[in-house]
Amino acid sequence: MSFLAASLARVKPSATIAVTDKARALKAAGRNVIGLGAGEPDFDTPANIKLAAIHAIEAGKTKYTDVGGIPELKDAICAKFQRENGLSYKPNQIIVCTGGKQVL
Repeated sequence: MSFLAASLARVKPSATIAVTDKARALKAAGRNVIGLGAGEPDFDTPANIKLAAIHAIEAGKTKYTDVGGIPELKDAICAKFQRENGLSYKPNQIIVCTGGKQVL
């Protein structure tokens, strides 16, 4: 067996895909399930977000961000919670991440 074949033989199936498949099956069976597998929105990306992403790319903002979120975004989230919910948070109390599994 070649080195590549031996290496590939040791690759385990994706746990995320397994969890997604299980949640999908439970939902199909009528169970009320919150899936923490692969996340995929059921709507298109809003136009203003697409445009903002294009502008960010054109401005060279293509590098990794701070692990817990960029400071400006954390400030904006704090302001949103204060303005809309009457809740007061400091930026060091906010974590921005790519999804529910990552923050858990």
